[in-house]
Amino acid sequence: MGRIIFGQWYDGALHRETGPGLGAKSTIAESAELYYIVLPSGQAASPLIWNSGDGLSKGTFSGKGQMVAPRGEKKRQPPADGIPAGFIETVTDRLRENLRVRRTVPEGGRLHIDRQLPFLLIYRRPSRREDSGTDRLVVGEASYLIAPGGKRYRETVSSLVRAVAKTQAEAFGAFLVLEVWSVPMRHPSEAKNQDLPVQTFRLVAPKAKGILTTLETLEGGLRKVKVEGYRFKTEIVRVKNPSPAGMEPLLTEEDVRGADVYRVGIGVPRIYRNDETGEIYPIVLRRLHRKLSRILRMGVFQFTRSLTVHTPPNFQALGPRAMVKAVWEADRQLAEIESSFDFLLLSTASNPQAAWAEFRRNGYDRPPELHYRPVPVEPAGLKRALFRIPLERIEDPTMAFLFREKQGELDRLITMLSDRGTQRFLYGSLQVFGGVGEDLARAALDLLDTIPPRTRDSRSRYSLDAAAFAQLAREEVEHYRVVCPDIMASVEVREDIRGLLVSRNRLLVGKTVRIPAIRVQALLQHEVGTHLLTYMNASLQPLRQLKYGLAGYDDLQEGLAVLAEHFTGGLTRSRLRFLAARVIAISRMVDGATFVDNFRELVGAHGLTRRKAFDILLRTYRGGGLTKDVVYLRGLLRLIKYFEDGGDVDILFTGKFSRQHLPIIRELLSRGVLSAPVLRPRYMDDPRTLDRIDRLRTGVTPLELTTRGTFNQRKAQ
Repeated sequence: MGRIIFGQWYDGALHRETGPGLGAKSTIAESAELYYIVLPSGQAASPLIWNSGDGLSKGTFSGKGQMVAPRGEKKRQPPADGIPAGFIETVTDRLRENLRVRRTVPEGGRLHIDRQLPFLLIYRRPSRREDSGTDRLVVGEASYLIAPGGKRYRETVSSLVRAVAKTQAEAFGAFLVLEVWSVPMRHPSEAKNQDLPVQTFRLVAPKAKGILTTLETLEGGLRKVKVEGYRFKTEIVRVKNPSPAGMEPLLTEEDVRGADVYRVGIGVPRIYRNDETGEIYPIVLRRLHRKLSRILRMGVFQFTRSLTVHTPPNFQALGPRAMVKAVWEADRQLAEIESSFDFLLLSTASNPQAAWAEFRRNGYDRPPELHYRPVPVEPAGLKRALFRIPLERIEDPTMAFLFREKQGELDRLITMLSDRGTQRFLYGSLQVFGGVGEDLARAALDLLDTIPPRTRDSRSRYSLDAAAFAQLAREEVEHYRVVCPDIMASVEVREDIRGLLVSRNRLLVGKTVRIPAIRVQALLQHEVGTHLLTYMNASLQPLRQLKYGLAGYDDLQEGLAVLAEHFTGGLTRSRLRFLAARVIAISRMVDGATFVDNFRELVGAHGLTRRKAFDILLRTYRGGGLTKDVVYLRGLLRLIKYFEDGGDVDILFTGKFSRQHLPIIRELLSRGVLSAPVLRPRYMDDPRTLDRIDRLRTGVTPLELTTRGTFNQRKAQ
């Protein structure tokens, strides 16, 4: 729905101020803005001006949530019986100027073209049968048309498509019209075994040689689709004029002769709907939409590369750059919910020193009582707000996927706040952060067995107290402010923190902490050069989720932070052993070991000091059992593999996301939705870092990344 914007009309201009939202019964388009005029006298005037994306129009507000055109004026919509020539002329004029087009067409249709592009996706709604859900397969693309499929609209819709095709072909040398329609699916009863029957995509195109590689790209992608147990094959059908069953073709062979306009149709089996009841299966539809979106862009990219003068860097660059307001509004609402509580801080004991004193006083035979900060939010209220966010309005399949992932993770985190102090907290933690797999447990035990409990790098003659380390951290932040003066980041020394903890844009330093000199630079780059830097970089992006973290971001974030210790020459053997011990402690906790039993194993079997073992278990058993600390070693191992596979380092500084999100981050960068990170860690300017990255690409073990910590000690001392 649109938003009412309160403002004043004077000096021939409208002066806007944001106001409350429009009522649920409003008929204003999603992208519209309403302007409620207030006269200088303070009285409300009846005329309204609204912006539907292509300019201002006037009207009145009836009080019932309906827009009413003023007497003598018409709404800026096509007449009910077709698309007028003036409408088409306006569209082509905007395209020639490379301006965005967002227009409504009859019967609830719409034309969205993000910019000059060499293709148009089309879906026509059948007039004599229900076809709900199919239109969702084209929305969210950079250039698409949803139009009525009735005979009385055919001529004007065809005129619109011809005009768009001709205009865009003039700019690119060729143009692709790709129409999508639905075809019946094979019913499960037709399967010869217990598997679901193989479904068939139909690729329909004329016998034009130039389009062959495009068809091969589409065919190869569609054949590999797997959704909800369904497998697919692709049938290529050659016809003179592609069109859905029961509809006349929009463009005939005669229409495109000599125009360098190519036509392809795709028949999509209706696995997303029950044809008998009309019921839509939304999860199936979303997953099919996301896969089909990628394949369509790959096909268009092949067409663009082989038949046009356009040279996009990759297929994702053909996606939309502009986002509708529903995307940014959902992003804002998710960010507001996440920023209303600090999960890590609320899950961390607020009495670490007292807990250690109690545990020691009781002879290490009874677990200490852990205290927590009060939860400042009502979990049930947060969940209501979380699931009121209308994610179904988001057309872009990539953004919808990211937001639904985050919605699910926030749901689990909010549940964990309610379950804090109970066994259920551990079950939630396993869902969010995962457990200890066999390979990770084996790697951790190997490190514990290989690295002796006492190493030379674990005994440092020099160390820094909390105040001195905090001052160095502030200087590190100021180094980045030279590049971006407006970045928000701070460093605080706290009594209720044990060790170091980054909470969004704050580095919290425990008051009793002492940092060995050989570890100072490593920890500065871990906390400031990774956690704060990725927050600061993400704060410069339009997508707020990047600074709070996309779902499951912890593995990559903590793996990168540990790798930063290596890049500065400060990843010591004792540090690596400590991370391995965390993994084993969590594994034992998940298996049912008590705090005391786990403590005895860490000290007796693995040689940890009592205080180090306690510090590990304080984190392991917090809240009722938190498995988050597996992400340090697990993330490091996955990043080693990432670099061995030739992964790029700079993209990792864009924000907080998981390794699985890297293709999406690349897509959003290619589409211009995101920009390259502005800040780079200071260690990236050191030639030795580049040497270390080159070594990573050859394949190394975690133990080979360790050092005696002699790099850059002078500054710390």
